[in-house]
Amino acid sequence: MTRRKTGRLAMRHEGNFWNAYYALPDTMDGAILLGSIQMRFVADETRKSLFMALMQEAVSEMLTDIIGERPTWPDGPTVAPPHERAGHS
Repeated sequence: MTRRKTGRLAMRHEGNFWNAYYALPDTMDGAILLGSIQMRFVADETRKSLFMALMQEAVSEMLTDIIGERPTWPDGPTVAPPHERAGHS
């Protein structure tokens, strides 16, 4: 079986919210908003980890339904490409 990158979970701090998107590998164009949580709730690392795990599970379930196999995830978060980071246009 060949592994392919079908998309990613992209977390974005936008205003007072931390938003979770399903996005294609190299772009946020057409990204799907999965969920949002107020930043004050994810200031606590445990709640932040729980929210990320919930959004990761949502993406896993969605991709399993679409492509017929459960995705694998890297051990930790990866840094967004420079053109997607806050403060860049």
